[in-house]
Amino acid sequence: MGVRKAHLVGIGGTGMGSLAGLLLASGWEVRGSDTGVYPPMSEQLATLGIQVMDGFAAPHLDWGPGLVVVGNIARPDNPEAVEAKRRGLAVTSMSAALAAHFLTGRLPVVVAGTHGKTTTSSLIAWVLHHAGRDPGFLIGGVVGGLETTSRLGRGQPFVVEGDEYETAYFDRGPKFLHYQPRHGVLTSVELDHVEVYPDLKALEAAFARFVALIPGDGRLAVCADDPLALATAARCGGEVITYGLDAGAGTRAQPLEAGPGGCRFRIQRRGRLFGEFHSPLTGRHNLRNLAAAVEILAGLDLTAEEIGSALARFAGVRRRQEVRGVVGGVTVIDDFAHHPTAVRETLAALRDRFPGRRLVAVFEPRTNTSRRSLFQQAYLEALTAADRVVVAAVDHPERAPDGDRLDPAALVAGLRREGVASEFIPQVEGIVEDLANRSEPGDVVAVMSNGAFGGLHARLLEALAARFPEPPGPPARDGQAAPPG
Repeated sequence: MGVRKAHLVGIGGTGMGSLAGLLLASGWEVRGSDTGVYPPMSEQLATLGIQVMDGFAAPHLDWGPGLVVVGNIARPDNPEAVEAKRRGLAVTSMSAALAAHFLTGRLPVVVAGTHGKTTTSSLIAWVLHHAGRDPGFLIGGVVGGLETTSRLGRGQPFVVEGDEYETAYFDRGPKFLHYQPRHGVLTSVELDHVEVYPDLKALEAAFARFVALIPGDGRLAVCADDPLALATAARCGGEVITYGLDAGAGTRAQPLEAGPGGCRFRIQRRGRLFGEFHSPLTGRHNLRNLAAAVEILAGLDLTAEEIGSALARFAGVRRRQEVRGVVGGVTVIDDFAHHPTAVRETLAALRDRFPGRRLVAVFEPRTNTSRRSLFQQAYLEALTAADRVVVAAVDHPERAPDGDRLDPAALVAGLRREGVASEFIPQVEGIVEDLANRSEPGDVVAVMSNGAFGGLHARLLEALAARFPEPPGPPARDGQAAPPG
């Protein structure tokens, strides 16, 4: 039998790039195509040595793949999807390929919900790895300490971030319906992806289908602080365990202290103290994520000591409160927050992490949901948590329906009425210039976008370095080179 060959259409997506890594690790030859691939996936694919062809064209299949995986970026007229069908090649989706090739015979742990699924699934995968359980995983972010979004692993657990977004143009159901969860987490149920889910009822129905997949011998950890998530969990046929911060939760996280070094907290499980833990993460939303992870891990027979040792060493997830650099005393943070709830919770967490410092929020409306006026007021309320706000132009505004588009200028005007210094600066160049000139030592600049944002982070750090040049090191003595600064 020859080498199996797989071509991935839209390989730059987080899920698709992660699948590419799994296929490569299991012996496939892998290539793919996409447009505008950016970090971290561009870096991960380059490190793996996977060829990425620019754009989409029928000749990209001439290398002879037997399997074509079509990402949900592709529409029915995608040249490669059309050509694959014409050639009679096997065509599948990312989710179906993951299930068929990697989840069968494993113990899938699937984390779903509107918020927190990347961090929660990363925590579970990291602790299992640190404890020597060698899990497989596919996660929508680069896990600190593992430096990848996927791993084959040899252990039974396989951790999957359960995305509710549609699978492919030929499979409009959510991705997580393919993932065969034995154990699951439901973090929250809140309206998002409005181009797929026209209302909250439709989204609730999707999550209800997910929890119904969990078998009688499986377990679901559901956030007790979210009434809609709790109601949705009623469809689960397995054991349901609640977690959260409120007193009624079966697994309860109780904060003890928080600061620049993270947070210390205790977990009460089934009414009894399970353990006290430290995590570099901060914020109430991350306490919930930590509680969910601890509950799942304890259910997989990990001890409090094993869990605690790993949590203290968790390096976080790229693009989740990630410090991209500190120049001239100005700290530049990269965060994936784009839903108003995520924006609010991220800013609150940064307040805990950087107490007493001026917090500047830079927000790019980039998702199909954030482009719309649906959350205009919610964004205003969320962004009032910052000391200063810069709002960029709506990315690809034509993708929002006429008459239903977020108004950045009105958002800024509303923030000013609330007493928050705010600016609408449409282009990245102007934002970089503004921040570089107006930032002062001690400021924390939180850049929030689910995309590359025109490379704003690196460009800002470069501009800050020009304004705040590093002082020269101490002079050399006795003919010796000066010590490094």
